Amino acid sequence: MKNKLSVGEVALSSPAAILAGYAALLARSSRMLAYVHARDWFNLVEEQTSYAIEVETLANAESEFELNDHERKRKMELLEQILEQDLEIRQRLEQRQNELHELIGTNTRKRDLSRAYGTLIPFNSSPQ
Repeated sequence: MKNKLSVGEVALSSPAAILAGYAALLARSSRMLAYVHARDWFNLVEEQTSYAIEVETLANAESEFELNDHERKRKMELLEQILEQDLEIRQRLEQRQNELHELIGTNTRKRDLSRAYGTLIPFNSSPQ
């Protein structure tokens, strides 16, 4: 066997296996998108970690093979889908980042007010 690299369960030992590797990346990308939609940040990070490793592995393995025209076309179709999903994932992550930024800003303002004025006693309660 020429190389022992794999993406998921796919051993990257031929041009067909390289395409199967891209299909596996698309499946992982689809799971990542589902996690973003579900706001499941922990599993998203887990998938992203594996995704990054598999992208690098696939790029290294692919350099050993030459794809024919049909295979290149299929690869481009898979990459286009992956990139579309990646764009949506990035957009939703930016939205989440903005939400967190707002929460941090609100909490910082509350903390600053609390430090400046101390603990406030509501108007309707009397001191004991």
